[in-house]
Amino acid sequence: MISCTEFIPAYSEGFKFLEQLGGKEEVEKFWSELSDLYLKDSLSKLIKEKGLEGCFEYWSHSLNEEAADFTMTLDTSKREFRIDMHRCPSKGRLLELQYMIPHHSYCDHCEALYRPIVEKAGFTYKSEVDSDKASCSFTIYK
Repeated sequence: MISCTEFIPAYSEGFKFLEQLGGKEEVEKFWSELSDLYLKDSLSKLIKEKGLEGCFEYWSHSLNEEAADFTMTLDTSKREFRIDMHRCPSKGRLLELQYMIPHHSYCDHCEALYRPIVEKAGFTYKSEVDSDKASCSFTIYK
């Protein structure tokens, strides 16, 4: 079976293609549709049912599946969930490829996918991205 990481260059090129067709708005529309279609039955459901514990459950599975280098913190006393992505497997892979240049806003897809789901559930989403180092962090809190 092909790993999800094998599709990362195709995602990046797809974002470039959409941007050529309709500008940044077309890429953002695509990300919004992905969020609506693919996260409503997984992340959205977990957050609604379990709150921040649902976030921990969702990302525990997905980030380990991607073999990401990350630290997750669930602090129930602060009502806060945080991920520190030390090395994003997607962006890190793109930076290592010598035959292509990653889409200039590749890292923006994470916030575009997750922020709407988190905010619809009544939480706040804050992120910091260093795309040149393939690292980021985000915090979800009440």
